[in-house]
Amino acid sequence: MLVISMIKISLLIMLSILFSGCVNKHGISAKYYSDCKEYYDLQGYYHKECGEDDIMTYKEMGEALKKKKPEPTGNVY
Repeated sequence: MLVISMIKISLLIMLSILFSGCVNKHGISAKYYSDCKEYYDLQGYYHKECGEDDIMTYKEMGEALKKKKPEPTGNVY
């Protein structure tokens, strides 16, 4: 039992070290600094397109954690 928990802890530490360089303000991406396209259109509005190289954004992580639990199928007393 102790060996299994040590393996889980060591895997968690290794994964956190692996992804620590790839976490930026958008989420987890392939690069630490995302390449953003910044431009003004013909009407003068500013546009900024970022996050094309993201593996997972913070919004997707939040939605994955908030998944609705299934409702019970029968009567529960």
